[in-house]
Amino acid sequence: MANLKDIRKRIGTIDSIRQVTRAMKLVAAAKLRRAQTNMEQARPYANRINGVLKHLLPDINRSAHQLLTMRPAKKKAFVVVTSDRGLCGSFNTNILRHAHAIIDEVGKKEQSQLICIGRKGYEYFSKRGYDVVDHYTGFWKDLDFSHAQEMAGAITDHYLKGDFDDVRVIYNQFKNVAQQEIVEFHFLPLVLEENDETITTDYLFEPSKDEVVKSLVPRHLNVQMWRFLLESNASEQAARMTSMEAATENAGELIDSLRLEYNKARQAAITTEILEVVSGAEALVE
Repeated sequence: MANLKDIRKRIGTIDSIRQVTRAMKLVAAAKLRRAQTNMEQARPYANRINGVLKHLLPDINRSAHQLLTMRPAKKKAFVVVTSDRGLCGSFNTNILRHAHAIIDEVGKKEQSQLICIGRKGYEYFSKRGYDVVDHYTGFWKDLDFSHAQEMAGAITDHYLKGDFDDVRVIYNQFKNVAQQEIVEFHFLPLVLEENDETITTDYLFEPSKDEVVKSLVPRHLNVQMWRFLLESNASEQAARMTSMEAATENAGELIDSLRLEYNKARQAAITTEILEVVSGAEALVE
């Protein structure tokens, strides 16, 4: 059994860790409220502009728009959105494992390139020899719409140059505080998928549907990228808050266990001392 000094030291150390995890939980909760508000404000606009474009796609000449032209997907690009920091449970682990499996199925180097958003994804894939063409780190603390514009613009430039023919974004979509869903979004070229909601009302477009699409596509890409960042940021804060709450509870349980062990050791030491005193007294009497 450990001595009393060692047990007291362990209790003090774990209590200090518990204070840190409790503080991190409170900070994550405050950041989550702001991130969730921004995300909920962006969702309706992103869904609406996506719906308008999907409504117009069947009625326009796709070959007239470079970002809509379907071409053989000889090389695919995967945009993997992770965080810069850890201590958020399985948030990064799950998305990295999911992206790893998808990319390896396509082809690690021959048919795929990566754009890593977040330090964790960049470190993971660069160390394993994947073809990382771009990476973005250090912006989460001051997340702004300009970051989404910069990323969407860089991806679009690569696509127009022919560096890759198909772009998929893999990110965590916020469901609730305890649940995040990994989503693979077809970013480029813009396609009409089976589960997309479209506008059924027939509107009159001025100047023309082609001109409207030409104007909306760049905005659509910027807004969608902004939504990905907001969803991922909210998911990260929720995962960190949940993780730190669990760590705080575990630290409390461990402290209770150590205090019980401390009391047992203290009682054993007292009993030993009493026995030694009694034995000494009896020896003197004899």
